[in-house]
Amino acid sequence: MDNLHIFLGATVADAATRPLHWVYDPKKLKKYIKGKKEIAFLKKNRSPFYNIKTGKVSGYNDIGQVMLQTLISSKKKSEILRNFKKNIIKHFGPGSNYWKNLKLRKKYKKVKWKKPMNGPWIHQNILETIQNIKSKKIITGGTKVNESDGYCAALPYFLFSNQEKELKKVIKSVANSKINEIYAISKFKIIELANKRDRNPVQSFVKKYKKDKYFKDVINNIKKVLRLKNQNHIMTVRKFGKACSYPGTFMGSIHAIVTSNNYKSAIMKTIKAGGCNCSRANFIGAYFAALKPESIPSHWIKRTLPAKNILKYINS
Repeated sequence: MDNLHIFLGATVADAATRPLHWVYDPKKLKKYIKGKKEIAFLKKNRSPFYNIKTGKVSGYNDIGQVMLQTLISSKKKSEILRNFKKNIIKHFGPGSNYWKNLKLRKKYKKVKWKKPMNGPWIHQNILETIQNIKSKKIITGGTKVNESDGYCAALPYFLFSNQEKELKKVIKSVANSKINEIYAISKFKIIELANKRDRNPVQSFVKKYKKDKYFKDVINNIKKVLRLKNQNHIMTVRKFGKACSYPGTFMGSIHAIVTSNNYKSAIMKTIKAGGCNCSRANFIGAYFAALKPESIPSHWIKRTLPAKNILKYINS
């Protein structure tokens, strides 16, 4: 698999932002990072909803880790999607740490959320996917939310095979809506341009696809972001939406990309903007790793627990 450093970029970015995942209160976020030289890989978990060890990744990137392992262990290309679904059940389904927290979450919904749960958080798309796999549906992805799970699942596959038809199948296997598909494909097109060392991948994407109806909404939203290029990033993310959903998560990511010179500054900016930083970081990290592979800070790589496994295949 070529260009695995791109997935490494997404993984490190997710782990760097993870301890401050889903902090929506700007006053609390300011308090947590005040006076700290290093706000990436915060030692103490500050996510109000779930608590996992610093260095581990959120459920967004973790679905990509499942796909990577599937690609490595599958003997035939035709088996990949079937094996991927089996591995989703194994990693996220009954008996897993993700699944164990579901009961607790239902209980928490009835009372005021006072402290984060210990252990990982299963996403709505993955929850639906598990149910749909068990129900033997042909297209198994969740339909209730438009979030980054589809892109995250397909990122390692994109580095294995950049066939759009196949990519769409992978995206829909965990996130089955047109919005999920279009924004994920747009991210891959921009990452591809960055990987080809295009001087301005975002502008080039707009230029290349401006007459393509499929990308109409994406192009319009990128133009909105470009008009705010000189605006403060925290305020811009707040304007487009700090939550996990498209198009806000995509627009916030694009703003971090077009206003940053390198990997580290873009991820630091993403942490400071708060909210669903992990969903944005998975795109931003992959983008800058594609543009400048050497720009991922080496000490960040060392602190990212799944990085060791990825490096094994990069170096082999």
